[in-house]
Amino acid sequence: MAATTYRDAGVDIDAGEELVRRIKPRVRAGFGPEVLADLGLFGGAFKGLFEGYEDPVLIASTDGVGTKTLVASWAGRHENIGRDLVHHCVNDIFTCGARPLFFLDYYACGKLDVDTAEEVIGGLADACRDLGVALIGGETAEMPDVYREEAYDLAGTIVGVVDRAKMITGEAIREGDLLVGLASSGLHTNGYSLARRVLIDKAGLAPDAKLEGLEAPLAEALLAPHRCYRPAVAHWLERGLPVHGMAHITGGGIEGNVARIIPEELRAEIEWDGWPIPPLFRRIMELGEVPLEEMRRSFNLGIGWVMAIDPGRSKELILHAMASGIPALRIGRIERR
Repeated sequence: MAATTYRDAGVDIDAGEELVRRIKPRVRAGFGPEVLADLGLFGGAFKGLFEGYEDPVLIASTDGVGTKTLVASWAGRHENIGRDLVHHCVNDIFTCGARPLFFLDYYACGKLDVDTAEEVIGGLADACRDLGVALIGGETAEMPDVYREEAYDLAGTIVGVVDRAKMITGEAIREGDLLVGLASSGLHTNGYSLARRVLIDKAGLAPDAKLEGLEAPLAEALLAPHRCYRPAVAHWLERGLPVHGMAHITGGGIEGNVARIIPEELRAEIEWDGWPIPPLFRRIMELGEVPLEEMRRSFNLGIGWVMAIDPGRSKELILHAMASGIPALRIGRIERR
């Protein structure tokens, strides 16, 4: 009987080692003095340097990019998937006002394609470097009996810090506050299962398809990188703009995510007619005959970030956003139940 190897079972150890060799320089490029251990140890080491924080609180979050990976494979473009994940996670902890510190990723696949994995994780490492986040560790799992050969999944965990007195929890939201929405760059990382079912499975569209209202081919529109709001919004907060609450619009849509930060005795009244639904979302709705209410629950519909603010400061916030290159507008108000 011939000897059986791990590669015979579908796991290529050599490929995994080659991937680590390729991505190490890009990962190390994001290391600062706080990183105390190189890649390869069993745990990442990060020294908490909290100068300027009176009562530092760690904020953590874990998330993934969902089936946007399948769209990337369909289009043969993986360069921004890692960036999507980092931006998503940075946004999540920034709803509390946190500054990101370090990140860990998890890449799982049916068969490890080193070129694809390098593109994904390398892009992730570049995004971490750009935002001052240390990628201190991760896991690559090749699981042929769990995933299809060409499929992969991507998730990550982020940890950040905020001074307890400066945490933004939504507790300060009060009746009469206005809701200001900042534009998304597209679907971000939510709603792709529905988008794929409509555009690819039912309509049979190709990656280079041109749809009415879209300036770019379909694949480019679907794979537009998830916008990171922290660089601009943190600057406004540092200048003293009093924000009562912030919501990252992900799965569950605008209403579902804004509700997460509002005190129980209050509710958000969304002014749905206050902005036009972007063309990509309209094409999904039309081609799939998706009910409007389902669209509102499944997609961000052009609004990726919502801030609750005193009515007297809302115009100032909108002007700050526009000056930063992010379209913004009033999308609702806070009312008592």
